[in-house]
Amino acid sequence: MEAFYIAFFMVLLLLLGAVELGKSSKDRIITNAAFSSFKNNYLFVYCLMMAGDWLQGPYVYFLYTQYGFDKGDIGRLFIAGFGSSMVFGTFVGSLADKYGRKRASITYCITYILSCMTKHSPEYKILMLGRILGGISTSLLFSAFESWLVAEHFKRGFEAQWLSLTFSKAVFLGNGLIAIISGLVANLLADSLSLGPVSPFDTAACVLALGMAIILYTWSENYGDASENRSLLDQFKGAASTIASDEKIALLGAIQSLFEGSMYTFVFLWTPALSPNDEEIPHGFIFATFMLSSMIGSSLASRLLARSSVRAEIYLQLVFLVSGITLLSPIVINLFTTSRGEKGGSMTMAGQLQLFVFCIFEVCVGIFWPSIMKLRSQYVPEESRSTILNFFRIPVNIFVCVVLYNVNAFPITIMFGMCAIFLFMAAVLQKRLMVAA
Repeated sequence: MEAFYIAFFMVLLLLLGAVELGKSSKDRIITNAAFSSFKNNYLFVYCLMMAGDWLQGPYVYFLYTQYGFDKGDIGRLFIAGFGSSMVFGTFVGSLADKYGRKRASITYCITYILSCMTKHSPEYKILMLGRILGGISTSLLFSAFESWLVAEHFKRGFEAQWLSLTFSKAVFLGNGLIAIISGLVANLLADSLSLGPVSPFDTAACVLALGMAIILYTWSENYGDASENRSLLDQFKGAASTIASDEKIALLGAIQSLFEGSMYTFVFLWTPALSPNDEEIPHGFIFATFMLSSMIGSSLASRLLARSSVRAEIYLQLVFLVSGITLLSPIVINLFTTSRGEKGGSMTMAGQLQLFVFCIFEVCVGIFWPSIMKLRSQYVPEESRSTILNFFRIPVNIFVCVVLYNVNAFPITIMFGMCAIFLFMAAVLQKRLMVAA
């Protein structure tokens, strides 16, 4: 079985190499030295920010169990994080637009460092505070940095098409390579070096502090609506009015919510889908294969976005359809396979097939992120970008909270079927967006 895992990983690695090396002149964007310096600075900071986030993932659940909390207690902690992101996220985004995206990025570092520090306490209230701070940090991570990048990119006079290069590299590195490295480092610290499950959080805090120092000394400030006479409530209402009055922005928000909601649900469901009878599966290896698949997707996206003749509005329809089909696969495989695994045994042939299909879904995720970032840079107005991006996350956070609360209430096939329907709906809305655009 180990030979299968190694062979499968090597095939994905070779495929990634083929996609990267197979790029022709048509797939490359010609830039200049000033842009390369700007891009590399942003990517380095973004990778540090993502490393601070990814380092915490592998051991957060385990740490809570070590403190003696059961599934119900841990579930409420996770709900608090998503709920915090939903409740406070939009207001934090408004502050970023009004008082500066650089300040918001620094605030992300501070709040996440404080969240990491709370992990040293076994007190439930302190851990709950940490989850609330983490939720606020997540809202800033997925709005302030992108908003700063887009505003600074155009302020420096760079071409609009060059943004796609930064977006695709950010996903390739930050959501792929850094995720894999962070998982390995967290495992090294907590297990191999026996420093305990809190050590990855301490390392994350150090990484975030380094990133904050670079932001302080190398980034300039930019704003959305810096008017001192406009209150946060007015800015909040203005962003809501913009979404309601512009069909393209409303469609973009709905598409993002449907896809992200399905994606985050997949995060909770892939383990029971691959080991329905508690088979022994290598979680770390499977996570690495998913991230490698996502890197393949982002590399493909960079080729697509580099061609002015190819529009994201068009190919994303196919991406959503393929994604929906892949998340229907657990239902189909269960219907047509008779082999059943046993507790403590190896992954079955059906599980191996399911792993392959899930990797296709992760390729779609890798294509989605830089593509949706490019569309947001086109359609979301600059003056309220951070606010609107956090508006988009409200339905996602509500959906994930509902799923977490009812994760044991429905069969896994029903959950996957629901996600597939959402993705098919996203494909329909994407077609409408193409017409509206």
